[in-house]
Amino acid sequence: MKRFSLLAMVIPALIGSCTADSKKQVSQNKKDSTEIQVTDSVNRKAADNKTILARREVPVLCYHQIRNNIASDSKRAHDDIIAPDKFREHIKMLADSGYHTIQPDQLYNYLVYGAKLPDKPIIISFDDTDEDQFTVGNTTLKKYGFKGVYFIMTVSIGRKGRISYMTKAQIKQLADEGNTIASHTYDHKNFAQFTEEDWKTQIDEPTRKLEEITGKKIEYFAYPYGVYKSSTLHKLKEHGFKAAFILSTARDEQYPLLTIRRIIDPGRYTAKNLYYSINKSFNKTKS
Repeated sequence: MKRFSLLAMVIPALIGSCTADSKKQVSQNKKDSTEIQVTDSVNRKAADNKTILARREVPVLCYHQIRNNIASDSKRAHDDIIAPDKFREHIKMLADSGYHTIQPDQLYNYLVYGAKLPDKPIIISFDDTDEDQFTVGNTTLKKYGFKGVYFIMTVSIGRKGRISYMTKAQIKQLADEGNTIASHTYDHKNFAQFTEEDWKTQIDEPTRKLEEITGKKIEYFAYPYGVYKSSTLHKLKEHGFKAAFILSTARDEQYPLLTIRRIIDPGRYTAKNLYYSINKSFNKTKS
């Protein structure tokens, strides 16, 4: 009888131990999977430009201001403004439709090394540092377990006024929570008009400032207005960038990693419009 009682005590303990070990293994598997994605570049040969261009494009969305329109907004500005309620509706649609947000490092490893991505991957990006991207954008993404990419224009950090901009503390928080902080120049100067001095003021100094704020390397860039100049794309690599993002124009065949396409989610779109736009714009490959 005593022997039976002893077994009765030991067996549940063993089962509990196995369950704990199983949970620990699941957690480790997730960690290992993440590490495989990050270290793929060590184990595989980098793809050439033709291969990169032939890979199926990953949808990348671009947002600017998340607020309601006001009377002084120009007609052109309406494309860059989306109402908070509509933004929340669009992000909910993405979650309900099975999309999974990824970060630029994952996209880079996929394009260059063929690393695996989750089902229905998507990048959600924000330009210009507006504070509503933190208060509305980040809050909404977190609700669905999403992460974003924030392209920061450093001249605006901490500015307050009719439009308020993110503070250093908010940018640091975004980075600490696993979002990507990236560069969008110092003051939104057109990349196609860069002078030699601009590589210091518009590129190197903003990079240093963002690295000081986040404690992380800044390796991704978005062109103001989506405009680039083919003859100077090579200099972005020389200044430490792994990839850069345009808007909806064609990619450069010599520098596909430095001309990754995005589309703007206009404020006039319904969630259904956005869904169709994503599929029309990105569900193709280039051979």
